[in-house]
Formats: sequence, structure tokens, C-alpha cells
Amino acid sequence: MAASQARTKRWTRLEYERLIDLGAFGNVEAQLPVALDEESEPEPDVAVVAGGPRDYLASHPTRPALEVEIALTSLALDRGEKASIYARAGVADYWIVNLVDNLLEVYREPQADPDAPYGWRYGSTTTLRRGDVVAPLALPHWSILVSDLLL
Repeated sequence: MAASQARTKRWTRLEYERLIDLGAFGNVEAQLPVALDEESEPEPDVAVVAGGPRDYLASHPTRPALEVEIALTSLALDRGEKASIYARAGVADYWIVNLVDNLLEVYREPQADPDAPYGWRYGSTTTLRRGDVVAPLALPHWSILVSDLLL
């Protein structure tokens, strides 16, 4: 019996959205994506965007003010590939709620880096623990207790 070789296809963001519209993935509930560029439409755990739900009836948000990933089993992916994708898109404020180490990682200052997975990384990383306070860049007058994010 001959072994079959799997063929892969790299879809554009628009092709992927079309497949979803056609029901290619069945009745799968997905997190809502953010359309960062032609190649990237990640589905963050939380995306803070301007406007309201009606502003995104025709398309997904493209410029989030804050992206948040909640990491238990996905910590390496969130720190590596996802951070690089978000930095490449110019997302100024990216947080990882790190449930493995019970802390919040705050990534800011996207910058080009040819050694990063997608050619970009964050220049500033801050680690915050229970009892610390964080404020989103878009709303610097807000104070959020890190312990409220750590469940």
C-alpha cells in the first residue's frame, strides 16, 4: 500500500473568512478574530477595540487597543508566535495572563527583529504579580488589580 502524502494550502485571511461563511468548519464556536493584516487573523482570548458590536457587522476589527491571551497550556505559543504577530501588526499593548506562574506579562513597544518568528518582537516586557496594578495604554487613568485577572 502506498503512503499518501498530505498536501497543505496556506489560506489568506479573506479565504479563511469565506470558508467560515460557507460553513466549512461546521457548527464550531470560535472566538472572534481580529483581522490584523492579509495573512493574519488571530483569535485572542480578549480584544479591546474601539466602537461597539454594530461597527463590526461587515468585518472584524483591525486595530485593537489591547490584546489579551490567557495562558495555561499555550504559554510558549503566546510568548513566541502570537507576540511576534501582534508586534508586527503594531498592537501597542499585549498582555498574557500567565496562569502557569500566576502573574501578568505586559508587552509593549513593538519593534522589528529579524530573529523573531514573524520579524517583530516587543521591546518592553514587564512582569506583574498579585497586588500590582496595571493600566492599559489606551486608558491610562484606569487601574486594574493584577489579582483580579489571575482568577
